Amino acid sequence: MALTLSHGGDTIFSTTSRSEEVLVGTKEGIVFLKRNGGGSGWSIARRALADKHIHAVIVEPESGAIIAGATEDTIYVSEDDGQTWEKRDNGITQPDIYSLAAAQVNGKTRIFAGTQPAHLFFSDDLGRNWTELPALRSVDTSDWTFPGPPHIAHTKHINFHPADTNTLFIGVEVGGLQKSTDGGQTFTRITGMDNDVHRTVINPADPNKIYITGGDGIYMTSDGCETWDHLTTTAHELGGYPDFLLLHPRKPEVVLVAAAHHGPGSWRESHFAGSRISRSNDGGKTWEQLGNGLPDRMKGSVEAMCLEDWGGDSYSVFAATATGEVWCSDDGGETWGEIMTGLAPISKGSHYVSLVTA
Repeated sequence: MALTLSHGGDTIFSTTSRSEEVLVGTKEGIVFLKRNGGGSGWSIARRALADKHIHAVIVEPESGAIIAGATEDTIYVSEDDGQTWEKRDNGITQPDIYSLAAAQVNGKTRIFAGTQPAHLFFSDDLGRNWTELPALRSVDTSDWTFPGPPHIAHTKHINFHPADTNTLFIGVEVGGLQKSTDGGQTFTRITGMDNDVHRTVINPADPNKIYITGGDGIYMTSDGCETWDHLTTTAHELGGYPDFLLLHPRKPEVVLVAAAHHGPGSWRESHFAGSRISRSNDGGKTWEQLGNGLPDRMKGSVEAMCLEDWGGDSYSVFAATATGEVWCSDDGGETWGEIMTGLAPISKGSHYVSLVTA
């Protein structure tokens, strides 16, 4: 099975053996990385869509189709393992794709796409036709914005209740957390955390326990969004600007998070994100910084991250940066290797500009 590593795509994979291929979404298309034989590292197998800035990549589980969301160029789909691609955007009115997600809804696979400006679309036919869910825009959007130009909020993250995929959680940056319990026909805004929402991560064993990462740190609810605890702030040593947060699917008390030292505004001055990857083994109560191969602080922001549970005692973690590096740990974060350098930036929007043009 091929894994995907992109800013707005899938992050958790459950397999029966360690995967040999990772599809990385970059500013210059998708890079197909493959493990070398004999455990001797990784190499680039091929590339696709090299003239597209790819924000999100997912693999549709039933057909194996690869679906890619591009900056200002909508959706591309390959049904032959990336050899050929077809643009599929009938019905999409906002071409800047930021996030993709797939779920089984009423017995069939539904693909969701989030955009900038923040809209939400879905497709039931592998992207050939898309329908907007306008209810996302029916909530109060008067404070939706974004710090950097063009100051327009985007649909950063899409997630589903593990037992009921008609319950959606939509993270708008910057515009808060929106929840729907009817497949996106209506939405309500969830309060109790900062409006700069990055990720919504749900404990599969206890769906009332939900983590939020954002511009103000990490929040957690244990009662299904009624109340929230502020686990980390912008001053926390793991990093004040967390984005990716991963839960081990069989051991959800194991939590990994990637965080920059401060927000992107500081990168424009220092040309340095100071990112760290940290792990908690108790659901976020305590944290340890991961090293053994990782720098103390990475120059690039971690803009893509995924976890593969391959059924053994350990698991693999991949992280990619806005400065074009890919890191991998095959022992649950104990040791790390830099498996690829010199790629085009793996980056949401223009995050990379402050880090690679210094």
